[in-house]
Amino acid sequence: MVQPILVFDVNETLLDITPLEPHFEEWFGDAGAMRKWFAQLVLYSQSITLAGRYLPFGIIASHVLEMLATIEGCALPEGAARVLKHTMTTLPAHADALEGLEHLHESGFRLATLTNSDPETQAAQLSNAGIACFFEKQFSVEAVEQFKPAAATYRHVATEMRAEVSGLAMIACHSWDLLGAAAAGLQPVFIKRAGNSQPGFASQGTREIARISDLASLNW
Repeated sequence: MVQPILVFDVNETLLDITPLEPHFEEWFGDAGAMRKWFAQLVLYSQSITLAGRYLPFGIIASHVLEMLATIEGCALPEGAARVLKHTMTTLPAHADALEGLEHLHESGFRLATLTNSDPETQAAQLSNAGIACFFEKQFSVEAVEQFKPAAATYRHVATEMRAEVSGLAMIACHSWDLLGAAAAGLQPVFIKRAGNSQPGFASQGTREIARISDLASLNW
């Protein structure tokens, strides 16, 4: 078995984003508005890349929050964007993350991350969640100024890890991320997380796991 380098998405794949929900319950009267905000954040980050532009993920997040408030007719309290950013940097790791990453590390896998967030935010997130120590390198799309699922983001990781793209596996709970990874030549692995599923057209050729530790037993 040739072990691939395992590259993890961060937000929602490694970290639980449900602690954001109370803020949206307070601001919008609906905890479910968090999912609307996150979906629009992904949509507009991808749109900016397609338009040949770049803005940091955090700035897009703030503007999308304001946009959603306008659409819903809600008045955001002063400092809402700062509160959101702080909560994003203190999200807990999923229950299976610590044990699973430790198992993979002890099994000899090389581990890395790739996120749309800026490097400083990612570093704070992984450190605060207590899982930064497991990763050989942390990658941000900021290095290429294109958001996932642009092929350049995944290829940059391969280059920096001095590996062929086919020797990397991308682990994410978002099919849109895995579609990009697969198109760039990585091995896609979907991890089940609450609030996410795979559309039929995206599942072909994609392995599916329930827990991070399951990666160690896949037939690579």
